[in-house]
Amino acid sequence: MLVSFALGTIITIAEPDLQVLANQVPSIPNETLIWTVALGVGVFLVIAVLRIIFKLSLPLLLCILYAALFLLSFAAPADFIAVAFDSGGVASGPMTATFLLPFAQGACEAVGGNVVTDAFGVVAMVAMTPLITIQILGVVYQYQERKKDKEEMLAQPVKVLPLMAYGDADIIEL
Repeated sequence: MLVSFALGTIITIAEPDLQVLANQVPSIPNETLIWTVALGVGVFLVIAVLRIIFKLSLPLLLCILYAALFLLSFAAPADFIAVAFDSGGVASGPMTATFLLPFAQGACEAVGGNVVTDAFGVVAMVAMTPLITIQILGVVYQYQERKKDKEEMLAQPVKVLPLMAYGDADIIEL
C-alpha cells in the first residue's frame, strides 16, 4: 500500500500536463494544486489496489465515488469546480497511464487475479481523483475564508454613541 501511495504521488508530480495546468490557475497556488492532486492520486491508487486485492466491484465503487463527487460540486466554489474538471483529464496523462497500467497488471498477477477484469479501471479511478480532491480543497478554502471574515467582523470595535445622541422616539437596546 505504501508503494502504491508513493508511486501514485510521484508520478502525478512528474506529470507535465499538471505542471502546465497549475501555471494557468491563478486562484490556487501552484504547489498547493500539484500536491493536492498528487496526494489524492496516491490515495486513490491505494484504493484501486485494495479493489484488486479484495475483488471489489468497479461499477459500484465508481458509482459511490461519482455520487460523492457530484455532491461535493454543490458545496465547492465555482472556480474550484472548473479547475477540478480540467485537472481530471490532466492527471491521467501520458506519465500516469504509462506507469500505472503496468503497475495494476503486476499487482493483479501478484495476488492471482484476472488482469482483464481486476486491473481494469485504474485510470478511471485516477481520472476521478482530482475532481474530488480539488473540490475538497475548494470547500476548505471557502470555510477558511468564512472563518476569516467572521473573525474580522468580530474584531471590529462596536460603535457606542452617548445617550444624548438618541432622540426621544429612538429605541435603545441594552
